[in-house]
Amino acid sequence: MELGRKDDAKVHKMFLDHTGFHLLIALSSTEVLYVNRNGQKVRLLARWKGQLVESVGWNKAQGTESSTGPILVGTAQGHIFEAELSASEGGLFGPAPDLYFRPLYVLNEEGGPAPVCSLEAERGPDGRIFVIATTRQRLFQFIGRAAEGTETQGFLGLFAAYTDHPPPFREFPSSLGYSELAFYTPKLRSAPRAFAWMMGDGVLYGALDNGRPDSLLSEERVWEYPEGVGPGASPPLAIVLTQFHFLLLLADRVEAVCTLTGQVVLRDHFLEKFGPLKHMVKDSSTGHLWAYTERAVFRYHVQREARDVWRTYLDMNRFDLAKEYCRERPDCLDTVLAREAEFCFNQRRYLESARCYALTQSYFEEIALKFLEARQEDALVEFLQRKLASLKPAERTQATLLTTWLTELYLSRLGALQGDPEALNLYWETRERFRAFLSSPRHKEWLFASRASIHELLASHGDTEHMVYFAVIMQDYERVVAYHCQHEAYEEALAVLARHRDPQLFYKFSPILIRHIPRQLVDAWIEMGSRLDARQLIPALVNYSQGGEAQQVSQAIRYMEFCVNVLGETEQAIHNYLLSLYARGQPASLLAYLEHAGASPHRVHYDLKYALRLCAEHGHHRACVHVYKVLELYEEAVDLALQVDVDLAKQCADLPEEDEELRKKLWLKIARHVVQEEEDVQTAMACLASCPLLKIEDVLPFFPDFVTIDHFKEAICSSLKAYNHHIQELQREMEEATASAQRIRRDLQELRGRYGTVEPQDKCATCDFPLLNRPFYLFLCGHMFHADCLLQAVRPGLPAYKQARLEELQRKLGAAPPPTKGSARAKEAEGGAAAGGPSREQLKADLDELVAAECVYCGELMIRSIDRPFIDPQRYEEEHLSWL
Repeated sequence: MELGRKDDAKVHKMFLDHTGFHLLIALSSTEVLYVNRNGQKVRLLARWKGQLVESVGWNKAQGTESSTGPILVGTAQGHIFEAELSASEGGLFGPAPDLYFRPLYVLNEEGGPAPVCSLEAERGPDGRIFVIATTRQRLFQFIGRAAEGTETQGFLGLFAAYTDHPPPFREFPSSLGYSELAFYTPKLRSAPRAFAWMMGDGVLYGALDNGRPDSLLSEERVWEYPEGVGPGASPPLAIVLTQFHFLLLLADRVEAVCTLTGQVVLRDHFLEKFGPLKHMVKDSSTGHLWAYTERAVFRYHVQREARDVWRTYLDMNRFDLAKEYCRERPDCLDTVLAREAEFCFNQRRYLESARCYALTQSYFEEIALKFLEARQEDALVEFLQRKLASLKPAERTQATLLTTWLTELYLSRLGALQGDPEALNLYWETRERFRAFLSSPRHKEWLFASRASIHELLASHGDTEHMVYFAVIMQDYERVVAYHCQHEAYEEALAVLARHRDPQLFYKFSPILIRHIPRQLVDAWIEMGSRLDARQLIPALVNYSQGGEAQQVSQAIRYMEFCVNVLGETEQAIHNYLLSLYARGQPASLLAYLEHAGASPHRVHYDLKYALRLCAEHGHHRACVHVYKVLELYEEAVDLALQVDVDLAKQCADLPEEDEELRKKLWLKIARHVVQEEEDVQTAMACLASCPLLKIEDVLPFFPDFVTIDHFKEAICSSLKAYNHHIQELQREMEEATASAQRIRRDLQELRGRYGTVEPQDKCATCDFPLLNRPFYLFLCGHMFHADCLLQAVRPGLPAYKQARLEELQRKLGAAPPPTKGSARAKEAEGGAAAGGPSREQLKADLDELVAAECVYCGELMIRSIDRPFIDPQRYEEEHLSWL
């Protein structure tokens, strides 16, 4: 780019804004040129004439591609100006690029105004404005807040606040004749985090804190220049600040100094052929560093600057920062944690040391012994807990060791504190910590795996309270219930069972609980409903009800009735046990239960033989009678019922309805009992009237010889009348049979003379061919069939045995010789047939009986075939294909 100057003016300094669009060129002739990246020419800033510009503070908040916004300009005369530049280019009379240029403040040192070597302006997140300006020996801070609605006025209000009093500043005695300020900004357009001021006594380095009300600078310290660098030797020409280093530009080399230690980490010498170094700057967008001489430009690219920073922070005992910068390097992180743990241990911060040791790979035994020797049980517990939390699922042995050791430590501590009244608060605190350890979700898996050994420890220390607490956490309710039962807290044990509803626990502890709280236990059983198997509760009920007390039996009956009536249990064992309870404790309910169960031996759910024996043992005869009836042992039922009630025996005698002989026998038993045992003739006569199967002659043998006929005169008369009526009925039936026989003889006589006429044109009803061509049959209904056609039509409708008989007759007829009249052979054949088997005529008669007994179209054969398909299913496919 040609500046278009014909005089001897040289470039004094150049200033490029953070966007890269605005460039200021300060000339030695106190003139300033402006170039915009989008512009086409270099423009002179007329308002700036007469000022030798030393520094520019760009407006990062309001600067754009076309406008700089309000900016600060520092001059060699110590003046700070505010200006604004616009990139718009008009014609000959168009607007100038410098919209305004006005003075704001003058920086002074002891001898008067001093050149403004550096200017930086920043805006905080809370709206405050910070301006840092440096001279050769001083660093000034201007801090203020822009008034609302006055953004266009720029920095005027900020500097007006310092008209009456000077701003705060840092001053150092030595001087290079110049100074330079550098900021470190992590990302483009983000707030700077650190600063470095290159001046005569060294480099002032620190952090930038926008939150401080009085100063932007914090954590300040001065790093002296390395050996051979400084005002009297080789003065630094420029400074650039990175995250952990500042780079000093000398005439022949670049030296990089660590901002944490002040040590030189890099010396980069340049060859003389390039000439002396002039300046060095940093690109805020890419982070690249640029250095140039009269003949060349060099670029530094910073890579992995923080790779060894953790060591520096570690040496400074700044462990948090050291861990932050080696988080992705496990070996380095372990070194930092081990050093931090050792540091905290030496500082007697044992808990912090334990937390750090737990994260390291140090030997477990060594660390544990270290805390034991120092008598720091709390720190040891913390170390063990954190080690336990970091174990992998496969490390079960280590987990068992740690959980057991932790439990032992807590129990020992609780035992030591329990008897000391002065340590009561510490005891409760330790107790809560122990319970938190037992109930911790992080340790639940390991505690569950080691629950057996932990229970043994708790038992050895006699700590029953925590034994129950731990069992509840581990859901080891069996141990909890057993503990309550051992201490006779039966209702609490039942409450645990009812809350967790585990059937196996009910089965195990019911024999104990039912002896002490039977009613509550039965209520819990009923509440469980079908989740419990009543068969497994029978042993508990049997042991409980052996005492035979009414309350014991009633509770057992209550649960068995619930199972049978509500749950619908059909198990034989349950019904048998209920029967035994009824037989012993509630005889009145026994017969009702048996009657409700029904009288079908296949539908009752109890064992009939057991029920019979049980009722007989306890003398419940009516129940025995009912069981006999279910077993269909009616004779035994009547015999036993006669010992109880005659009416009950009568009911039993009427039960075998289909067996009249048995009924008669049963009623005879009743009659014999009434006559012989009770000697009650009237009741015997009533029995005779109740059963129509009994006659007076059946009962008479039971009466004694001295009984007169007057007692059963009416019964004898009634019996005689019945016999007379029966004789009359038989006579009437004989007369009807005689008349029927006469009609049959008459019909047979008529049939002998009946005949039918066959015309030559008559055809077979099946094949529709002339009938007279072959042997035929003529039926009274008028249907006519060829003999072979009739045989074919009748055969499918005959039963299997008749079909076999038909085939046999046909075979015999085929084997028999045909008859020949007048021949000796025919007579011999007939004689042989008569001697050795049926004759041909007999075979034909039998064949006619099978085939021609009735018309195949008008007889029962046709009626029976009404549901037969027209086409035989076996021949359906063949028939179907024949029609295609």
